[in-house]
Amino acid sequence: MIRTIAVVVCLFGFAPTLLADQASGGDGSSVTEGSVIYKTVEGRDLRIDFTRPADWTADDQRSAVVFIHGGGWTGGKPGQFSQHSLELADRGVVCFRVEYRLLDKKSKLPPITCTEDVSDAFRYIRGHASELGIDPNRIAAGGGSAGGHLASFLGMMDDVVVDGVSRKPNALLLFNPVYDNRPGQWGDARVGDRVKEFSPSENITKDDPPAIVFLGTEDKLIPVATAKRFRDKMTDAGLRSELYLYEGEGHGFFNAGKGDNSAYRSTTGRSIGFLKSLGWFDN
Repeated sequence: MIRTIAVVVCLFGFAPTLLADQASGGDGSSVTEGSVIYKTVEGRDLRIDFTRPADWTADDQRSAVVFIHGGGWTGGKPGQFSQHSLELADRGVVCFRVEYRLLDKKSKLPPITCTEDVSDAFRYIRGHASELGIDPNRIAAGGGSAGGHLASFLGMMDDVVVDGVSRKPNALLLFNPVYDNRPGQWGDARVGDRVKEFSPSENITKDDPPAIVFLGTEDKLIPVATAKRFRDKMTDAGLRSELYLYEGEGHGFFNAGKGDNSAYRSTTGRSIGFLKSLGWFDN
């Protein structure tokens, strides 16, 4: 990827000065990348990284994807979905990658701060839709592993509207998501008896967004039966839910640069097809 640094003043209209990079996209075209601070908490600035199409303008109403990284709620970085963002930006979608507070590995705390931060980040993006050049009614949440939990948390939990802004996504892109935290499932040690409060699988209702899910059949954290249960519960609620199983693949199989990149290409292509079927591409 070739980058040249440029200073952008009043980028998006809500920050005095931001740094943005010109980067080559997946097909060689140019996209713009940069960051904005969405909140300050515990003396720390939390940022949202963005990738937008080269021909973006603030007057646009483009579709958008908000990516949330994995790492067991205790690790990981927003850059996990940088390549996905480039691919989508090449096709006209504005992409965001959220930084959130991580849990202490030694603690037994549930992911309260994680869910708080991604909720605030999503509302920030939707609340600034007119400045970000995006359609507030076409914003997907995407994530892998614990990031998939946080994305589906936004989609399945009761909405929390702040200053008139909803945190509920309009679609979900989920990569081996740990969205079932019942006893015996991943995350139960932290969630404990607060399953209803944190587990997306136990909060599916008819007003939830459509979802596409990718899972390897050899994933040691998420049994295939767990993913099928989630899909079936969504279907029973009258929701669109697609599940794609990748034979012999383990956890994190979808990441860019993994193996020969075939799984990355396949899951990205299917994600694009899913969004296209929702009418999210403007050309």
